[in-house]
Amino acid sequence: MEQQTQPNPATNINPKATNNHNQPSSWAKKAWRLLSDVRAQSPLIQCITNFVSMDLMANTLLSAGASPAMLHSLEELNDFTPCCRALCINVGTLTPSWLPSMKAAAQLCSQLDTPWVLDPVAVSASGFRLKACMELVELKPAVIRGNGSEIIALSMAFTQPSKVSIVKGTDSIHESVDAVEAAKLLAKSSGAIVAVSGATDIVTDGNQVVGAHNGVALMQKITATGCSVTALIAAFVAVDKIHALDAAVSALAVFGVTGELGMKNAKGPASLRMHLIDALHGLDEAALESHVNITSLS
Repeated sequence: MEQQTQPNPATNINPKATNNHNQPSSWAKKAWRLLSDVRAQSPLIQCITNFVSMDLMANTLLSAGASPAMLHSLEELNDFTPCCRALCINVGTLTPSWLPSMKAAAQLCSQLDTPWVLDPVAVSASGFRLKACMELVELKPAVIRGNGSEIIALSMAFTQPSKVSIVKGTDSIHESVDAVEAAKLLAKSSGAIVAVSGATDIVTDGNQVVGAHNGVALMQKITATGCSVTALIAAFVAVDKIHALDAAVSALAVFGVTGELGMKNAKGPASLRMHLIDALHGLDEAALESHVNITSLS
């Protein structure tokens, strides 16, 4: 979501709707059902995340109707994590002191069959970060969400480790459509649903590939929008963990729609941030159905 680059016309991916499940109206109804369930159930979502993103992630979850908890103390996990409906781990400001908490919380969720979502921010920025993300993937996240460059690097770390190069920064140098095959490989090797943010958000289980075409380019000028949509995915998966792909697609589309609605009143990144949160809080079924743009890409 944070990288709203223009699609690559040379990429051979064509939207198609092959059955009722893939019809836009079907996806809109699914997205509305999931958002309504989040609002009705207010699932507790634990976020072990970076300092930069905590505020927007928490407000995104609150605006969607979920209950955020930004708790990362290792000493509290055994008491608190089992009470959560889902866990979101974001390695943006990763430190050696936080990694044990991330791994312990993920391990607890795996043992309790509680879904958790991984955001491998800047996974290839250092050897330490890459190794940490690989260890976290081994703990079986339900969903992995990153930009094109992050997903390509993480996938390559499992399939072609000798070809992974250290890249500085968090911005993607790849479009989401460039990462489709890498995402499919990562999904198959990890067992997770893999979501790739971009001008078109790509979601795959290794076989099926779905594209969510909502959002506005200015969202990439607001820090932590990608982190926030990962948290929203966790909330959607919390209310329907059996259908994690549908939950991930729906969360990405809903967040993109709120960006489009917020943009109508925004004058720049700061006001878009405010209006995006307001749009998510006030989103109704009619607005969602008229804006959702989800297609099958496989």
